[in-house]
Amino acid sequence: MSQGENTKVQAAEFNENDVADYLAKNPDFFMRHKPLLEVMSVPHETGRAVSLIERQTSLLRDRNQKLTIHLSDLIDIARHNDSQFEKTKRMVLALLDSATLDDVAVALEESLCRDFYGDETSLVLFSDNPLNVNNLKILPRDTAGVIEPLMKTNMPTCGQLSLIENRFLFEDEAVKVQSAAVIPLVKGETIGLLAIGSYDPYYFQSSQGTLFLSYVGEVLSRVTSRIVHEEQV
Repeated sequence: MSQGENTKVQAAEFNENDVADYLAKNPDFFMRHKPLLEVMSVPHETGRAVSLIERQTSLLRDRNQKLTIHLSDLIDIARHNDSQFEKTKRMVLALLDSATLDDVAVALEESLCRDFYGDETSLVLFSDNPLNVNNLKILPRDTAGVIEPLMKTNMPTCGQLSLIENRFLFEDEAVKVQSAAVIPLVKGETIGLLAIGSYDPYYFQSSQGTLFLSYVGEVLSRVTSRIVHEEQV
């Protein structure tokens, strides 16, 4: 007889009576294997009524399952937050290392499109003095009437922009951009704005939180203000 066949014979011979005998000889079995109690069902003979002990056991088992699911959700959230923090840290460090405004625009595009899944970025700064840039717009503050509604609250705006706002911010790519987040840059006064566009009409929505976007705006405002000041000195 092969080893596999021998194992099957032994399993067949090991019946309920054997289990009962084993438990009788080892009354502390469940004390040593407590997790089994969480999945076992032990009804009490009480006729058609459900015993209090059985009901309590069932409730505790359900509560344990819900707590396990809740803990798993919390772990997933923590992992997501860790990932977001690492991405944000990379972006902030890249911005702090930027020596020119073009460096800033490139760092934003790489981070927001690679790590945060944006499709287009547009950085607009206000200045009456000409600045040597290639990757962003520099224009006088009084020519920004088209996007004035996006800046008046100094808070990020998310959702679908008007056609004229889309064209102003994303130019040739405006036809692709279906939703956007617009972040005013404020350092004493409004010094510009950052727009992040998505080809997905539901990626940016008016109901979403803007804590991360506000943080990006605060960092970017300080970095761009410093660089502009250095270039104008």
